Amino acid sequence: MTDAASFFNLRKAAAFIAVILAIGALGGCAGALIGGGAAVGTAAYQERGVQSVARDIATATRMRTKLLDAGEDYVTGVGVEVYEGRILLTGALASEDMRAKAVSLAWKTDGAKDVLNEIQIGNPSLRDLATDGWITTQLQSKITLDKKILAINYSIETVNATIYLIGIAQHQQELDRVIAHAKSINYVNKIINHVRVKKAAS
Repeated sequence: MTDAASFFNLRKAAAFIAVILAIGALGGCAGALIGGGAAVGTAAYQERGVQSVARDIATATRMRTKLLDAGEDYVTGVGVEVYEGRILLTGALASEDMRAKAVSLAWKTDGAKDVLNEIQIGNPSLRDLATDGWITTQLQSKITLDKKILAINYSIETVNATIYLIGIAQHQQELDRVIAHAKSINYVNKIINHVRVKKAAS
C-alpha cells in the first residue's frame, strides 16, 4: 500500500470515529453542551452565545449522521460548519449527483435555516490536502494574533486553495482585516465570504 493510500485510509477512519463520538455525545440538550467541549466552553465569548452554539453543534451532528448513512465517500468528502443555523458545506465529491444529494440531506436536517453549497467536484490530491491544512492554520494564526479581530467568531475551511469564511463580524472593518489576512497567504486562489456583519446598536 502506498503512503498516499495509507493516509486516505487513516483519514476515513478518523472521520468515522469523529462522527460516532459526536453522535454519542449529543444524545440530548445536556449531552450537546458536554459533547461540544471546547466550542461550548468558549461560547460565552462568542457573539452567537451558548444556546446558539449548542444548537449549531447538534445540527452539525445530525447532518454528519446523515452523511454517515449515505456512505463513507460523503463522510470523508464533505466538510460541515454550522453557524446560526446556516449549514456551510465544503469539500469535494466525485459527481454532481453526489453533491446534489449532500445538499438535499442538509436541507432535510433539523435545525437548518439555510444551506450554503460550496462543495467542489473532483478528488483533491494528498498535496492539495496538505496545502489546504497549512492555509487554514496560517489564517487562524493571523486572525488570532490580530488584537483588532475577535477570532473566536470565525470558522475557516480551505478546499483546493479556496478559503471559505463563516461567522459574525463586529463590523465591516473587522471583516476587511480578516479578508486582508487571507489574501496575504501564499497559494490562496480565492476567498468566499459567508460572514454576517453584526448590526450596529441603535
